[in-house]
Amino acid sequence: MNKHHESTGPSDEQQITLRGPAELADALPYLMGFHPNDSVVMVALHGGRGRFGGRLRLGIPRSAHEWPSVAGQLAECLIKGSERRGGRPDAIVVFLCQDPAEGETGRQTMERLRPLAQRLRTACGELDVPVLEALCISGNRFWSYVCPDARCCPAEGNPLAMPGTSVMAAAATYAGVQVRGSLREMEARLAPQSSVAGREQQLALDSAGAALVPKLLDEESRREVSTTTLNLARRLMERLGRAPAATPSLSDLNDDRLISHEEAAGVILGLQDRETRDRAAEWMEGPEAESALRLWRALARRCVAPYEEHAAAPLTLAGWVSWSTGDEPSARVALGLALRLDPGYTFAQLLHEACNQGLDPETLRRCLRGERSTRTVRRGHGTGRAAGARSVRVRTAGQRRARTGSARPGTASGRRRGGQSRTEGRRGTRTGR
Repeated sequence: MNKHHESTGPSDEQQITLRGPAELADALPYLMGFHPNDSVVMVALHGGRGRFGGRLRLGIPRSAHEWPSVAGQLAECLIKGSERRGGRPDAIVVFLCQDPAEGETGRQTMERLRPLAQRLRTACGELDVPVLEALCISGNRFWSYVCPDARCCPAEGNPLAMPGTSVMAAAATYAGVQVRGSLREMEARLAPQSSVAGREQQLALDSAGAALVPKLLDEESRREVSTTTLNLARRLMERLGRAPAATPSLSDLNDDRLISHEEAAGVILGLQDRETRDRAAEWMEGPEAESALRLWRALARRCVAPYEEHAAAPLTLAGWVSWSTGDEPSARVALGLALRLDPGYTFAQLLHEACNQGLDPETLRRCLRGERSTRTVRRGHGTGRAAGARSVRVRTAGQRRARTGSARPGTASGRRRGGQSRTEGRRGTRTGR
């Protein structure tokens, strides 16, 4: 599961009155910006009329043994996070969203998750915040864990409303709120290739790594690698920018065709240098933001096995550009994937926390603009700083980073889903964070 929770703060959106479990279930994709499959979602309510506040999402833990501790952590995160943003919740709504497993019905999924729903209700109650409603959404139906009335909440569940037919859908359309598909679909846009092309990309990464590792260990050569990486990334952005935009799937396919395996390998490995990555983050606004976002997504898809963890850099850049341009749902998905790959990736941690706290990205944009201006002045006076000025850590084949303890949502470490271990730096090089 992804130990890094995703949350949002209160907003000044158009006011809509939702009545009953059916309208709450229909509203969920509009609250999150996507359909949160395989997720626990908790939404804070404020005031006598139940104004929506902070929202928190976490992948459902596969092991039921984790449910008690996770429930307590989620309740504490949402309630204390809401307090930091200005107000303790008066109530909470819980959603458990999971497709039925093979051979399982939606009702069986609901019953299997019932202990988790109860744990969440208890954890919130222990912090003196009641759970007003707890819904399970599975197999295009929903069930209430709270309502005992079989007339409105029958044992077989209720069907979800047809897309676009509810009051929430109409209000969202009027307000320009976009639902970007399911969480699974959004993550698939950033997933590594697994076809024959993936094997060719691996060979290109092997070759580029053999050539770049010695250079990254030398201070002067690292500056040359940084310059080469950024120049190549700029050319690829210009190439993508000239290609017409299309539907997401077709656009991704076209972008993949426009970038060679060797070009992708060069930029992916170059971005493992922290300062090179930070300079690439300056492409965050204006006309260059869209082409930069397409490039970072394409590079994340090129981080094939055994280079999956190298995707932390392009995924974090994709999350940053998405957040900078106002697409918070996409930002959280990209940053969440980066932290799933590398829970200790500092840049992703900071961005994820800032996005979740509802901070204004303009603060970071000003810092990056200042860095660019300062560098321009230094270059004019012949006093440019080498790209390798920051601390460097190079991981070689077979190295493994120690991990201790379990993590709270939003912290730097956490157990991987299914008990998998993490092996870093199997090929290529990674420097800084």
